[in-house]
Amino acid sequence: MTSAVTSNPSEQQDTALPPLPVTIITGFLGSGKTTLLNHILSNQQGIKTAVLVNEFGEIGIDNELIISTDEDMVELSNGCICCTINNELADAVYRVLERQKNLDYLVVETTGIADPLPVALTFLGTELRDLTRLDSIVTLVDSENFSLDLFNSEAAYSQIAYGDIILLNKTDLVDEADVDSLEVKIRDIKADARILRTVKSQVSLPLILSVGLFESDKYLEEEGDHSHEHDHEHHHEHHHAHDHDHHHHSNHLDNDGFMSISFQSDRPFSIKKFQKFLDHQLPPNIFRAKGILWFDESPMCHIFHLSGKRFTLDDQEWKGEPKNQLVLIGQDLDRESLLSQLNNCLTLPSTHRGKGFGG
Repeated sequence: MTSAVTSNPSEQQDTALPPLPVTIITGFLGSGKTTLLNHILSNQQGIKTAVLVNEFGEIGIDNELIISTDEDMVELSNGCICCTINNELADAVYRVLERQKNLDYLVVETTGIADPLPVALTFLGTELRDLTRLDSIVTLVDSENFSLDLFNSEAAYSQIAYGDIILLNKTDLVDEADVDSLEVKIRDIKADARILRTVKSQVSLPLILSVGLFESDKYLEEEGDHSHEHDHEHHHEHHHAHDHDHHHHSNHLDNDGFMSISFQSDRPFSIKKFQKFLDHQLPPNIFRAKGILWFDESPMCHIFHLSGKRFTLDDQEWKGEPKNQLVLIGQDLDRESLLSQLNNCLTLPSTHRGKGFGG
């Protein structure tokens, strides 16, 4: 893959660095964004990429790749870095630019319930527009679970409407005719998007990075005169709230009726009890769950991902003291009931054998 930064000879003579290309990765809950980030980080040769995520611990970077880590940044042996978006996105970008002067590329992941437009406008409407160049918005779609009617979410619609490249992911889990039907629906929303079909977010990186598909002039005109190409009423409301409040994820939680419930414990789960919770108690309006699980019966750390009705558990060694950390995301959830059910999955304090698992 060629270098993601291009410049003409006159620019090269200038001491100022060329604008840093930026790709925004968006997509609804469980669509495969983190898997795509891993793919990007693992396949960079001779290119220094920075990845901004909401929590870099979720990416599960191989220990062999890590050179150093501090509170909010991880440096990798291939020159890539990961940084968390703790508060403001712009602050995180400046932090990365100060840390790595010779970056070739920046990738930003939104949360699964975020409208990508306010993220894009952060790069267009602040001082960052002189330091960065928005290259494209890449939207992942879970081919098996995606349904605008099911999610009833403005964010899910906006992710399609503003996507320059749309990856129909997990196509191995559905019939080709269903993928064809989904593609037709997506074309109705965004006729000119580049649509690619993928399995496990595997895509040739030159197809999604440094492609120059984002038309910033169009979006800046929309900001200025509100002449939206898409449904005016549908998108107009997003633009002003986010100028003053960049914590747009919580706004969308309110707007679309989503809730995020976090559970943490320094006691392990019983495998049998947790399996019963998944099989019989997990409500259908939980669309996504992820976390680190500790089972009394196992010395390993278990990385848990649930998307729709499907879940995976991957084992790895503990990197610290064992604990349970779980986040559930859905619509109109009974917080107290779910927390009570999860507490009931824990072993009694005196029975677990966790002290020997750490380190």
